[in-house]
Amino acid sequence: MGAIAHLYRGEVYRSTIWRTRLDNTTNWAIVTMGIALSTTFSSPQASPLPLVLVGLLLAAFLAMEARRYRYFNVWRARARWIEKNFYAPMFTGEAHDDGWQTVLARDYTAPRHHISFVRAAGRRLRRNYVWILAIQAVAYYGKIAIHPTPAESLAEFVDRAAVGPLPGWIILLMGGAYDLGWLAFAFGTLWLDQREHGTKGDGVAMG
Repeated sequence: MGAIAHLYRGEVYRSTIWRTRLDNTTNWAIVTMGIALSTTFSSPQASPLPLVLVGLLLAAFLAMEARRYRYFNVWRARARWIEKNFYAPMFTGEAHDDGWQTVLARDYTAPRHHISFVRAAGRRLRRNYVWILAIQAVAYYGKIAIHPTPAESLAEFVDRAAVGPLPGWIILLMGGAYDLGWLAFAFGTLWLDQREHGTKGDGVAMG
């Protein structure tokens, strides 16, 4: 009993540490987006290019966060497994399946990630980054549509989107593909999660 209690405390501690690292990565993405917004709207002559380039940094931060989430998920899953199969039966008085010990022992003797990098990135995208990307898209639209003055025609709107030698319509097409790509990735990984654990994720613990 004492050994399991200390084991559980250790797993909770490690999951808490990695949860903090996840929050740090999200904070970097938010700060970077804030800098891009400030630069883009700092003056009427400012270019919308920072809002375009920040998308590359957001993708890099998401990749870093997905990697960290895979490690966090290991410690979280172990702690949740102990809660579900050891502590919960103690409180309810119900018998538990002794096979849970074998599953936990196997995870200690042959540790592995419980979730793929793609699914981890999809979870972090749906939880946090979808809102940051939405702000990016709205801010970019606002910059070329109403700042410093409202665009008087569709042609003017398209011209404002031009970046260097690239015409505005190419930039807008790339932006649309960028946003639709993220949406497709979010829904695709959601489908993978539902296929793995069901619609509501009932009974999910190890992974």
